[in-house]
Amino acid sequence: MVAGTAARRFPAVLVLAGILGLASCVGVQTPPTKPHPRPATPAAVAPAQPSARSAALARHYQRLQAHLLAQGLLRTGGGGVDTPFTNEDVARNFERIAFYDEYVRGGGLTAANGGPDVLRKWVRPVRMQVEFGASVPKAQRDTDSAAVASYAARLSRVTGHSIGLSDTGANFFVLFSSEDDRAQTVARVRELAPDIGAATMALVSDPPRSIYCMVLTFVGPGQSHTYNKAIALIRSEQPDLMRRSCIHEELAQGLGLGNDSNSARPSIFNDDEEFALLTTHDEALLRLLYHPTLKPGMSLGQARPLIRRILAGDPGQI
Repeated sequence: MVAGTAARRFPAVLVLAGILGLASCVGVQTPPTKPHPRPATPAAVAPAQPSARSAALARHYQRLQAHLLAQGLLRTGGGGVDTPFTNEDVARNFERIAFYDEYVRGGGLTAANGGPDVLRKWVRPVRMQVEFGASVPKAQRDTDSAAVASYAARLSRVTGHSIGLSDTGANFFVLFSSEDDRAQTVARVRELAPDIGAATMALVSDPPRSIYCMVLTFVGPGQSHTYNKAIALIRSEQPDLMRRSCIHEELAQGLGLGNDSNSARPSIFNDDEEFALLTTHDEALLRLLYHPTLKPGMSLGQARPLIRRILAGDPGQI
């Protein structure tokens, strides 16, 4: 079963030429499946030139990135003297981001209005595999592969959990593709998750322009609180910084930080798009999530006193 889907969009306050806002985690359900090796060859032949639709998307995302940068958004410094935060900030934001869902599981982009759920995270080692649609140029493949490898190593250091790249036995698939690779992408997702829900599959098959990356997280029968697979989908038409921002947010959300919070700062788990890349605050959230005291399946009531105790006993958390 899928525990969630995270899809990145932009908030209404940044509306420009029809741009919408950021999305986070949706849920679908599917049983565990057999290992899926990397495809030997691309499932489609790369076109000589991008289609009109793909080229239009690329122009749109270039304008969007320029617009955000001109407003001082998509910061890459990880926070600074203008964004102080305390242990109490970390605890409050962790509760909202780790225990609440932004979207109804299996309901596409239907907003969730329920209370807190239980803690979910990986127990087994995370092994990431990077794949590309046939249209993605080699230079871009090299850039994105290096970015995922570097970020996976950082996530492993921060969480203390085993996270790395592998061509065999992968359980976290990172797919970069364009509109011209849509059929290939849909086929690959169906291969990796054959019982995926209809609402989530619709997002994969025909995502609106405002969705520029997403991650699907899966749990298995009898393991409803631990992840056993994830699939991140990233539009390759985006310029470099936006693609890297997608890598940072979706891979971190795929580890268990599935929601966003308007109070989280400095953070990528905030719809305001102030920060493009993982921040010092976000590292604190990840350290908390993978602290051995916090077990998968814990309720917020069970975890809350432990969160405060962990933070109080370890000033290094922030």
